[in-house]
Parts: sequence; structure tokens; C-alpha cells
Amino acid sequence: MPFGHDMVHSLATVVELVNTSPSTGGDDGLADLGDLQAFVESRQVSGIGVLTPRDLGQVRMLREAFHRVFLATDQAVAVRLLNSLLADTRITPRLAEHDGHPLHMHYFAQDAVLSEHVAADCGVALAHLLVEGEWERLRTCSAPDCDRVFVDESRNRSRVYCDSRTCGNRMHVAAYRARRRA
Repeated sequence: MPFGHDMVHSLATVVELVNTSPSTGGDDGLADLGDLQAFVESRQVSGIGVLTPRDLGQVRMLREAFHRVFLATDQAVAVRLLNSLLADTRITPRLAEHDGHPLHMHYFAQDAVLSEHVAADCGVALAHLLVEGEWERLRTCSAPDCDRVFVDESRNRSRVYCDSRTCGNRMHVAAYRARRRA
């Protein structure tokens, strides 16, 4: 997928956000404001002031909305869900260059709260993916005990595990052991 820095970064951000949800099989990765602050810092979300409990609640709702896009049964459902999400977001495209990053696009309004910022940038990245006919790259891990999401960036769209070092390796070892027992 030949996408620019900002698109790759936004797709990775939406994946990390969705995977903080307990509905992906783990603990709540956004249990409190400290977790939200750590997410903002790790994803280098710029222009965000002091975080509030309202920000936490809004971002939690946003991650569930994004999760529904990943779980969509077909592209038409994904488009409908994403359009609904984007309709509630003030989008103001502009070029930006900051924090050592090359020139890139921001889609959130200058005075956007955190949830609008993430909804705009990540929503537009997902929209570009759909426009390019790449909806099938939005995946859920195939390991039976994992519901984490990922964007399949492989050339031939063959990735099936959220992480080849954990889920992929675990499943390959289990298959090997099963073959050895047979």
C-alpha cells in the first residue's frame, strides 16, 4: 500500500485505539486519564491541551465506533458507518509540518477536542482506504483467542494475525505440535 506518512500514522493510530477496547479481548487500555494521556503521547497526537474526563468518555465512544467499521460485514456497511462518524466531525483540511514530521495533512479543526482530532484524521485515513477499494485490508486477528484488529499492509493481502510474533507464532507452534502428534 503506497500511502504517505500521515495516512500510515493515522491507520496505526486507529488500530491502536480500537485495540484498547475490552471488546478486543483484553483489559480496557483507556481505563483512566493516565491511559488516555499515554495514548496521546505514544501516538504523537499534537495540539491537545489538558485532558478531561469528558475527553476520556468521548474517545471511548469513538473507539467503539471505529471498531464497528472494522467489524463491518461488507464495504457498504463500512461506508455507512464511516460516513456517520465523519458527519459528526468538523473537518478542516490543512497542511502541517511539526515535531520533525515531513509536510502532511491534518483534517481536524484548529480548536478540535481530542475525539474530533482523532475522528477526523483517522476517519479520513479509513475513508481513503475504502475509496482505494482496500476495505478488505481491515481485519480482525484469526487466532481463536484474539479479537484485536489490524490493517493488512502486506502486498498480497495475506496477513491473518494481528502480530506474527505473538498470535502468528503461537498458532504456527500449535499447528506444528498437532501435526507431530498425528
